[in-house]
Amino acid sequence: MLPSKPELTGTTGGVATTHWLASAAGMRILADGGNAFDAAVAAGFVLQVVEPHFNGPGGDVSIVAHRAGRDDVQAICGQGPMPRAASIQAFHALDLTAIPGSGLLPAPVPGAFGGWLRLLAEFGTMRLADVLEPAIGYAEHGFPLLPESARAIEVLAPLFREEWHGSAQTYLHGGTAPTTGSRFRNPTLAHTYQQLIKTAESASSDRETQIQAAHDAFYRGFVADEIADFLASGPMLDATGRRHHAFLTADDLAAWEPTVATAPSHAYGPYQAFKPGPWSQGPVFLQQIALLDGFDVAGMGAGTADYLHTVAECTKLAMADREAWYGDPDFTEVPLATLLDETYTRERRDLVGPRADLSLRPGKPNGRTPFLPALSEPAYEEPDTEWMAQLRSGLPTILPTLLKATTAKTDTCTVTAVDRHGNLVAATPSGGWLKSSPAIGALGFPLGTRGQSMFLVDGHPNSLAPGKRPRTTLSPTVVLRDGNPFIAFGTPGGDRQDQWTLQFFLNVADFGMDLQSATETTIFHTDQVPASFTPHAFRPGVLVAEETIDPAVAAELERRGHQVELVPEYTLSRVCATGFTPDGDFVRAAASPRGKHAYAICS
Repeated sequence: MLPSKPELTGTTGGVATTHWLASAAGMRILADGGNAFDAAVAAGFVLQVVEPHFNGPGGDVSIVAHRAGRDDVQAICGQGPMPRAASIQAFHALDLTAIPGSGLLPAPVPGAFGGWLRLLAEFGTMRLADVLEPAIGYAEHGFPLLPESARAIEVLAPLFREEWHGSAQTYLHGGTAPTTGSRFRNPTLAHTYQQLIKTAESASSDRETQIQAAHDAFYRGFVADEIADFLASGPMLDATGRRHHAFLTADDLAAWEPTVATAPSHAYGPYQAFKPGPWSQGPVFLQQIALLDGFDVAGMGAGTADYLHTVAECTKLAMADREAWYGDPDFTEVPLATLLDETYTRERRDLVGPRADLSLRPGKPNGRTPFLPALSEPAYEEPDTEWMAQLRSGLPTILPTLLKATTAKTDTCTVTAVDRHGNLVAATPSGGWLKSSPAIGALGFPLGTRGQSMFLVDGHPNSLAPGKRPRTTLSPTVVLRDGNPFIAFGTPGGDRQDQWTLQFFLNVADFGMDLQSATETTIFHTDQVPASFTPHAFRPGVLVAEETIDPAVAAELERRGHQVELVPEYTLSRVCATGFTPDGDFVRAAASPRGKHAYAICS
């Protein structure tokens, strides 16, 4: 049994992220007088440097932010759209029936940089130079390389040397992969950040004008020019085994701006949970708590067979609706109000029976007929190298060759922050990871591959269309209690984020745990719903649980029709959370011990 850590409490603020250096950077900003949003931005930029296997400036970010004194939460969409030249017909012309999970073809407009700047401009108080300083320091002077980063670079080093020369320039030292714990530097990325600050400060002395100038430099200035030059330099090898050009252009970058909108929400007792919109999988969390609100979850008891069965069956129903109905609401009519409606929810809740259901059962909101495209794994040739086998998986994780594609793994990053004024923010940055796309040597980072989640068939809410946002898995959460700020939280984990964070929330809301204890219970998830990432694997009936599950509970779940698969203890999720004590007197912070490098700081 893993020893429990204490929940951290304080009076000034707290930061919890998936890397201790990012948490420390955020806390430094709070100590220097910044607010929670400033701290989150600083931490987010540090994560781009110290977790390059999980995120970067060329990736995406989803943010939910609560301003003190308000009764709502705002969602910032840092998910860039697909290029205007990217169409179903364009991919079919390349003899592709699915968007590959690596290379240049799945690249949308990089939204992470713009998303973080929008948070800083509208919610923060500090200048760009202040929040970028820690990231520049680690990129320029170095940091201890994580085992996951070192492993990824080692496995992919032959690809970098032979094909992705910008990645070799960025990640290899004299052609050699760095080792775990060695001092790793990315001076090119440091220079990119420094040039953005220089451009911003030369534009004006006004904070907001500087931030806009940095945005313009990235999307319409020197960064966009370097991206365009790189993309014009030639095709790059990808998962298909062939070389392809990108559809992305400088015009696509110039046309994009991150958006801010009121976050959709749903009540659960005295709590109101807020999520990103249906351009993400975020509303799945809202559908799950709506379904569970009709059960006596607290009466079931934490860790019981009744609890695991009920949560898993409700998750299947909510995720099935995600598969059928979620997509970019600028392009498709997402019936979100009906999906959260009490009558619709009651009808769906009635489908939860005493045994595990093994089918994918989306509902019919407003009488509409759901459409689920057929999924088939691309017919690629058998890979003859380990690195090519890795490129066939769209996730950033380096998988052992014989490991099931759906077995426990984590990916992505998380940032949460709170301050004494009542501000709360949670963000999930991802994409632009070093495994899936060649780095741009002149900038020090690669582009993203989120387009792989879209379908190359007409008629689905997440079908590919020019200028359309891919449905992202990135799904942070903010919860108010009785109208007051309470918790901000998130976790890495791709499609499983809203399963693992749901369990964290129920631990707090129904079982009365403090934030730290709520991160340390046995975690589980269902693999019944197709993954958003290539090869879109799924396993009907499989319920994955950590080995700390009670054997009697596992046996009872098997009797109810679940196929229980055990994974090593404390390997699922890395929930990070910040918030307030129930009486509102103190701030608090917590981070899951899983993975060994998520960290919470509070003062």
